[in-house]
Amino acid sequence: MIVVPGSINLDLIARVERLPAPGETVRGPSFVTAPGGKGANQALAARRAGAEVAMIGAVGADAQADGALELLRGGGVDLSRVKTVADISTGVALIMVDHLKGENVIAVVAGANGRVAPADVTARKPETGDIVLLQMEIPAETVSAALRHAGATSVLNIAPYTDDVPALAPLADIVVANETEFDLMAAAMRLPGDDRAARMRAFVEKSGNALVVTLGPDGAVALTGDGEFRAAAPVIETVDTVGAGDTFCGYLAAGLAEGMAWPDALDLAVRAGAATCLKPGAQPAIPYRSEL
Repeated sequence: MIVVPGSINLDLIARVERLPAPGETVRGPSFVTAPGGKGANQALAARRAGAEVAMIGAVGADAQADGALELLRGGGVDLSRVKTVADISTGVALIMVDHLKGENVIAVVAGANGRVAPADVTARKPETGDIVLLQMEIPAETVSAALRHAGATSVLNIAPYTDDVPALAPLADIVVANETEFDLMAAAMRLPGDDRAARMRAFVEKSGNALVVTLGPDGAVALTGDGEFRAAAPVIETVDTVGAGDTFCGYLAAGLAEGMAWPDALDLAVRAGAATCLKPGAQPAIPYRSEL
């Protein structure tokens, strides 16, 4: 079982001719809504990879909640620990995607995600063999409680990066970051080394935990107590990159839960993340394992 305490959003996605500069208005050819939130995205990715998945989170008592939960519910994710909060809205993400380049900018309004409390994640202890998969779109104290309570393998995706990351990352068995997020963490933790590779090794040596850094079109690298592993990314024509990192995390957790060796789990996650870039949106673009 993969247990995902995390955010649940409804994404509002506008495709635009190009990303605007501050104060600028640009035109866009299309707009859609889709389920999102880093926690929900990762939960659905793990489920589509074939894992049994349970979500812990919160939504508002509003019209957005059904849309935000639609694909999780339809995909067979256990939602019994997702609560409804009456006095606040479901979380939303406002996303603009460059129609030609596939690049995006995102603003997130936490809403009910800010009410996911430590008691929600400590009410039931994960079983041996479970993986607890976390991100930074719920309160830091809740992430901390989940990591300390895990009793199972814990994976922390340090996105979106916050000032709480340097204290939380050493608590996780596996830390997942993109290049920018890792560089921010390394600077805050004052990790020694003349380049990123040296600072990655320093983190693993200091914490004793595993580290995975995604490298965009260059794939991903993992440093563990057993060595360094790399996976190359397939060459694709990107439609948009929304959700690619979340798909990577969900598939990585699913692969590790199956008992895959690091090289195989990393390769699976990289290919799944790349496949997500072939379609617009976050959850609608997450591939089923058979598609890979």
